[in-house]
Amino acid sequence: MKKHYANIQELLRNNLLRDEEPETKALIEKLRHVKTKGYFTKPEFLEMCKWKDVRQLRRSDWEANTESEVVDISTQAFATNDEYQRIILLDRLKGVGIPIASAILTLTDPQAYGVIDKRVWQLLHLYGEVNYDPEGEDLSIGHWTDYLPKLRHWASEFEVGVRSIECSLFEYHKTIQEGPLYK
Repeated sequence: MKKHYANIQELLRNNLLRDEEPETKALIEKLRHVKTKGYFTKPEFLEMCKWKDVRQLRRSDWEANTESEVVDISTQAFATNDEYQRIILLDRLKGVGIPIASAILTLTDPQAYGVIDKRVWQLLHLYGEVNYDPEGEDLSIGHWTDYLPKLRHWASEFEVGVRSIECSLFEYHKTIQEGPLYK
């Protein structure tokens, strides 16, 4: 990958997406009640997991979570104001991991969250915003705690939701990617 802009801000100025894709917009609207209700159900959980991982590689793990586990863990996650604790709690659901946990937060609050994804991580590394794990493999809680504040900073600067920043970077990566993303 090659840089085409001086920095992330210039990249975003030239590539900022303000409109969500229709399928994702519909899912966000469908889940709008989750944040105020303070939890999500197992069917909602499965739908969010499938949205993030369309290949559904961990489907049997996701389905192994009981309704009460999903409701209990999501209730705890939405009850805390501690960002670190929130993502750790969601990661406790079987088959989740940090990327899917971040997708759950994004789908239920796109103003405050963006999905952590290897494409976006690779761009952050290319532009010197992070200085480790250039490929964005095995994204962890450490990645998340470095990632989210950066996206929130740019969201504030451009007066958009965090999801808009993440989605803009994700889509831009597709235009400059060299070779397959997954090996």
